[in-house]
Amino acid sequence: MSNEQFQFHAPAAKGHAPLKTWTRGVAVEPEAWTQLRNVAALPFIHRHVAAMPDVHWGKGATVGSVIATSGAIVPAAVGVDIGCGMMACRTDLSASDLPDSLAGLRSAIEAAVPHGRTDNGGTNDRGAWGDPPASAVAALQSGKSLEPVLERHPRLRKAYGRAVHHIGTLGTGNHFVEVCLDEADRVWVMLHSGSRGVGNAIGMHFIAMAKREMERWFVTLPDPDLAYLPENTPLFGDYVQAVGWAQDFALRNRSLMMANAMDALRATLGRDFAASVVAVNCHHNYVRKERHFGDEVWVTRKGAVRAGLGELGIIPGSMGARSFIVRGKGNSDSFESCSHGAGRAMSRNEARRRFSLADHEAATAHVECRKDADVLDETPGAYKPIDAVMAAQSDLVEIVHTLRQIVCVKG
Repeated sequence: MSNEQFQFHAPAAKGHAPLKTWTRGVAVEPEAWTQLRNVAALPFIHRHVAAMPDVHWGKGATVGSVIATSGAIVPAAVGVDIGCGMMACRTDLSASDLPDSLAGLRSAIEAAVPHGRTDNGGTNDRGAWGDPPASAVAALQSGKSLEPVLERHPRLRKAYGRAVHHIGTLGTGNHFVEVCLDEADRVWVMLHSGSRGVGNAIGMHFIAMAKREMERWFVTLPDPDLAYLPENTPLFGDYVQAVGWAQDFALRNRSLMMANAMDALRATLGRDFAASVVAVNCHHNYVRKERHFGDEVWVTRKGAVRAGLGELGIIPGSMGARSFIVRGKGNSDSFESCSHGAGRAMSRNEARRRFSLADHEAATAHVECRKDADVLDETPGAYKPIDAVMAAQSDLVEIVHTLRQIVCVKG
């Protein structure tokens, strides 16, 4: 390709894989580089490790990395928010169809989509269904059964029992529901969430199992969190089955939330409208088998979106910056991937130290959203500049729509 944006980094040592990074014009902290090189040292890496422009330090493996492997999967690279991703739907509404004050719309969405977490996630958790509605029960039952995995891993039963209380709910942290306007002032609803408590339990369980296997086989790793499960072993098969179930759960979770958010919008406006003129539902924390450079391999995208030729994806900015609907260019060097967002520029604690409520209010003045101390770690300044991130990956995606938030509901 004549417009290649990546930088090639030779292997750090014999037997290590090289790195290809799309980080021109975007700062990357030293800890992230260390993590990338640790991943590249694994003996089953296919070709190279790819780093997207939103790359930053993460638990287990670097957020914003694409890891293709042959013969093994690293559960901690997939992470514990299995299937976390985005969904966006364009309506046939325009900005002029919305009320002058958006506070009522925000309240309606907050009432329709449980969010946050209280009671330590117990029975009184405001972020879960107390008495799951029929739609949640139906959404859970519409997928494949997890029972074969539960029989072999009974520790997961408790979390699975709570799954019906979590499907159709948002969670915490950087998860959100937004109402946005595109370049033509058309109304979109966009949201970000994953597999909730059951996905977390699956991730944590198999990460622990992988670490146990490394100890059993006396395998020494540059980072214990890079413990892996070899293919053609019982644990590997169980993990693939469980992680596939959790990824499907995440898709259904987002679909149910989207339906409920659309109903809240209808109720606020007192009218019906078409709600799926354009719809995208994509993971950015997941693993699946794909073909790259002529071989069938496992591709783990930890904070990265698949961007195959012509495929639509979503790259959100922060809660006060623009977001993008993109179309993939099928770049083979990135394993047909792109960034999953702007990427954090600092830790949550650093953001709380650095920014004041006045800073946050100014940065989100154009958005109907929370402006309290509990969301300071999500303030726009805590993230990398989205324009720089998009410029660094111009050979990975093209921008189809540019969205600007006008309502944001945070977990």
